[in-house]
Amino acid sequence: MGRLIVVSNRVATPTETKGSAGGLAVGVFGALKDAGGVWFGWSGDVVSETVANAGPQLVEEDPVTFATVGLTRKDYDQYYRGFSNATLWPVFHYRNDLARYERDEYAGYRRVNAWLAHKLKKLIEPDDNIWIHDYHLIPFAEALRSEGVKNRIGFFLHIPFPSPQVLQTIPPHEELVRSLCCYDLLGFQTRNDQQAFHDYIAREAHGKVVESGENKEHGEIEAYGRKLRTGVYRIGVFPDEIAEQAARYESRQHVLDLKQSLEGRKLIMSVDRLDYSKGLVERFHAFEQLLEQAPDWRGNVTLVQIAPPTRSDVASYKAIREELEREAGRINGRFSGLDYTPIRYLSQQYDRWKLMSLFRESQIGFVTPLHDGMNLVAKEYVAAQNPNDPGVLVLSIFAGAAAELSGALFVNPHDSAGMAEALQTALGMPLDERKARYHTNMEALRRNDLGVWRDTFLSDLASVPQPT
Repeated sequence: MGRLIVVSNRVATPTETKGSAGGLAVGVFGALKDAGGVWFGWSGDVVSETVANAGPQLVEEDPVTFATVGLTRKDYDQYYRGFSNATLWPVFHYRNDLARYERDEYAGYRRVNAWLAHKLKKLIEPDDNIWIHDYHLIPFAEALRSEGVKNRIGFFLHIPFPSPQVLQTIPPHEELVRSLCCYDLLGFQTRNDQQAFHDYIAREAHGKVVESGENKEHGEIEAYGRKLRTGVYRIGVFPDEIAEQAARYESRQHVLDLKQSLEGRKLIMSVDRLDYSKGLVERFHAFEQLLEQAPDWRGNVTLVQIAPPTRSDVASYKAIREELEREAGRINGRFSGLDYTPIRYLSQQYDRWKLMSLFRESQIGFVTPLHDGMNLVAKEYVAAQNPNDPGVLVLSIFAGAAAELSGALFVNPHDSAGMAEALQTALGMPLDERKARYHTNMEALRRNDLGVWRDTFLSDLASVPQPT
């Protein structure tokens, strides 16, 4: 049996894989340890052309080789900051109004994918299975095929896949879908995402789609002269590990400081990357409506929003940060007292173990993206709860996790009044109902944990006939 080659835009460091990394890093590193292999991708560094062309930097952590390359400033601007995050990210999250398309950025995106594929080819052995991750690397299999690589290649999309009408707002949409058809297996987070891809194949590419399996979550595609498979693979967490971690750290000083500062007030916790897809401004407005409509909660409930900045050199991200700071200040100005601040907005990074222990102390997890592939924060919040006194998850219907976590209170993030009502319901929910909802959600988390996601995808990839 061959090794596993994992390719992602960023490669977790060996240190990160030992406990501080998120779902993708934990999941794929576990598979790499089992099978042996290579984790290949961008180091995160912007370097000179001489350094970029010197070849991958290799770090051996037996049986895994971490292989990274730097990007030049031009490649970073065009491939990463440009087409990946100024075109694909907003369109795939149904924010066409924030997207831009530049031909030179698209050319750079394809050029970097081809360059990365060429670098990786030297590390591939004939029996290796190759697993590519996310929207940055859509053309990667096509580039490898051009290099003569015959190995099985799978692709997993961590973000939503848009409907055909939305995807068509990207001028080279057909080229992108043709590139996706160079994979042997395509994995999506939800049935809706898979269906959107199937719709494009049937309506726009005039291909053939055969759906099978439970809820038609497995498909066979014939398009652009190739046959491939698709499937729904819901990324998860290891809930019992999170529960143990949250309990272990609940007596640490940062938790004790928070509890003391709350002075008995209820706590609503929200944790997101600073991104317009997360519905952060809408969330603040919903909390404001709660304080307007239920004045008894003024002074008795606090929203802690942790939103570390990302992609700070992209204009739309600067705008969302400025708007959040402005709205937090305005709402606090309306409802603050000498000893009370309604919204604590923290634009900084926290260690994962700290977040899990903070989740455990809160009465509500407020997770309301406008559109999300899965949203592991929702799953982490549930897993971190105290089974004897669990909090309530208030969850957007547009998060992929909504299909699994039926014990949540579901909201439409475009309805501020509805979200405020859900918060009020959650704050007053009796213990028996909170426990029932918690156990329902935990059953779902254990049924489809991170290992199931990883092992099912790789098993399906290994069952694909070897390309010729």
